Amino acid sequence: MERLTPSTDTTGSGRVLVVNAGSSSLKLRVIDRDDDVAAGADLPAVGGGLAGGADGAAIKKTIESFGPVAAVGHRVVHGGTLYTAPVLVTREVRQRLESLTDLAPLHQPKSLAALDAVSAVLPDTQAVACFDTAFHATIPEAASTFALPAQWRARWALRRYGFHGLSHAYASRRAAELAGLAGTGQDGLRVITCHLGAGASLAAVHGGRSVDTTMGFTPLDGLVMATRSGSVDPGLVLWLEEHAHMPSRELAETLESRSGLTGLAGTGDMREVLSRAAAGDERAVLGRDVYLHRLRGSIASMAAAMDGVDLLVFTGGVGENSPEIRSLTVAGLGFLGAVIDDDRNGLGRQARGGDDDWEVTAPGSRVRTFVIAAREDKQIAAEVRSVLLTS
Repeated sequence: MERLTPSTDTTGSGRVLVVNAGSSSLKLRVIDRDDDVAAGADLPAVGGGLAGGADGAAIKKTIESFGPVAAVGHRVVHGGTLYTAPVLVTREVRQRLESLTDLAPLHQPKSLAALDAVSAVLPDTQAVACFDTAFHATIPEAASTFALPAQWRARWALRRYGFHGLSHAYASRRAAELAGLAGTGQDGLRVITCHLGAGASLAAVHGGRSVDTTMGFTPLDGLVMATRSGSVDPGLVLWLEEHAHMPSRELAETLESRSGLTGLAGTGDMREVLSRAAAGDERAVLGRDVYLHRLRGSIASMAAAMDGVDLLVFTGGVGENSPEIRSLTVAGLGFLGAVIDDDRNGLGRQARGGDDDWEVTAPGSRVRTFVIAAREDKQIAAEVRSVLLTS
């Protein structure tokens, strides 16, 4: 297969098809040379056996409607220790990615099924795998190493991998741009990115490199999420297994799907949690307060990893769309020197001139706070271009 270079990029005009396979949907976006969305569609989640199947036909019809593309970028949740940077997809790479399924059994099969389906439609178009774990490969050993026996860590590659890396990478870079500190100005810059959605995690980004994050060996660790518990005492899980005779499968299902805000407040929808909490619903108040307690404490931990913070960033569905969560979070971070402007924090899109990204810092605040739209598609397109122009 011929390598894409600027001189051979004619039919696609620099357009990159970004493929984001989730548990419930397949998001397809065409990103042009100017980083604008030229075309896009959201389809149902990909299943197996797509060759000639209904899913495959729908994907084929949709992609063909987009027109020509120069390359394809796939979001892949887990690269393990094999892939710490985006990589051109070959048959060998595809096989290695499948070998990592045990590390992300809920996500990796979806990514691979989408890769196969899109490759069947565009067999002669180069594809690049971009990893949610790769951005966190720079985390130092002190932050990535679990206090477990060396034999365990070596045999099963037990370490803090971190996730949401594509979102954290984009949000931190974009915030640096808005602060006028992109490029070399980013050296030494201390950014905490808060990706708050159904899944949620933080990252400490020092000089453009991830140095700590809240998710660990799996995406179950860290913050309270919509349905995931976040961090719990491992002894509690062992106790349930031994004394309540709870099967490991039931434990996993409960921690993944029936915990978090859902377990606390009865719903994983933050809008409903806040609405019910404002009306005095005790479960919703508890859910909101536990969420905020864990979030504030984890932000402080990220700041400790960098000896301070210069920029604080909110992104993801909750981070972008909930002024109340932003306000309540930062209200507990005065000791870090963070203060936000309530008026700017509450601005709607029209009032802020249609901008997706904006600053909400209050005058006199030592920490600048930004709200950044999550754009994993832009990050993937940038990584695709970096691979194809350097490989």
